[in-house]
Amino acid sequence: MNPVDTNGQSAPGIDRLFRANIRAMEGYTPGEQPQEGGFIKLNTNENPYPPSPRVVEAIEGAVRRGLQKYPDPLATAFRVAAGRVLGFDPDWILAGNGSDDILTICTRAFVGSGHCIRYPYPSYLLYGVLGKLQEARIEEIAFQPDWTLSEEFVRPREDLRLCYLPNPNSPSGTAIPLATIESMAERLSCPLVVDEAYADFAESNCLEAVRRNKRILVSRTLSKSYASAGLRFGYLVAHPDIIRQLRKVKDSYNCDALSIAGATAAIEDQAWRRENREKILATRRRLAEGLGQLGFAVVNSQANFVWCTHPARPAADLFAELKKRKILVRYMVYPRWGDGLRITVGTDAEIDTLLSETRRLV
Repeated sequence: MNPVDTNGQSAPGIDRLFRANIRAMEGYTPGEQPQEGGFIKLNTNENPYPPSPRVVEAIEGAVRRGLQKYPDPLATAFRVAAGRVLGFDPDWILAGNGSDDILTICTRAFVGSGHCIRYPYPSYLLYGVLGKLQEARIEEIAFQPDWTLSEEFVRPREDLRLCYLPNPNSPSGTAIPLATIESMAERLSCPLVVDEAYADFAESNCLEAVRRNKRILVSRTLSKSYASAGLRFGYLVAHPDIIRQLRKVKDSYNCDALSIAGATAAIEDQAWRRENREKILATRRRLAEGLGQLGFAVVNSQANFVWCTHPARPAADLFAELKKRKILVRYMVYPRWGDGLRITVGTDAEIDTLLSETRRLV
């Protein structure tokens, strides 16, 4: 039965009220968040350890001060603290509601209908979703078998307005050297957003390149190396001329008072971050070595996860069998690339259980 409007006439299907590009696109699907307890959760690259105790204290303090007023729209306290840690003036930093918010702001600011965005494939699926929201053309440049990028990534294109480069990349955990990234940026006519969600687990980063090239922008998050995925806080480091324009695009109060307080405390506690990093890197080595002993092909990772495949057991089957055992990893399939398992670095006890159960399956 067709719905009717208030005048008794047949009303169109509700989906026709949406823009055509919204109806046609598929939305981003986050990793599974099980609602029941008891899972060893190694599927969404969360940090397995609690955040710095200072984070909890700062959030409790913000609650005691009251939540009846709007937060600082520029998250000044965080930008000042981050600037001290990173060696940048606060005007070089833009805060966001997670790095996804930063990516959204950049896409909205630089990309319009009919423009093109470019990013590697396979990589973060959200890039394509953000481009489609802007009615942009999507150009995915396939990684080469060794997870490097060909000259195609810097090929001139008149309508190209934005390039994303996740570094380290997900799902592979691989990283492109700084010198290569700077060379790419010199040859591109558009901004290059280097998505450094996992950079604290890598051997190097691109922060200093931001000073040398205005078109290089570095996006970061507190979700991974600061164990604050539930806080939803990220930031961008870019030339102040870029930051000034991006402020026009962000939501008025895109970071709440609790997240600003928690994020400021988190980035100030660098001793906690360094200790946490060393624990995760040590466990990452154990995970990679253990999987290798079980016959997996494991890509050398610079992130807090590993990407692996097994020559004899399909990744989909392993995923399903591990889930039955209440171990959740991420099964990912890329139509033009293949499939595999992305496994987050958990605690030593969690990784011991994963390896023990996987040994029964291969």
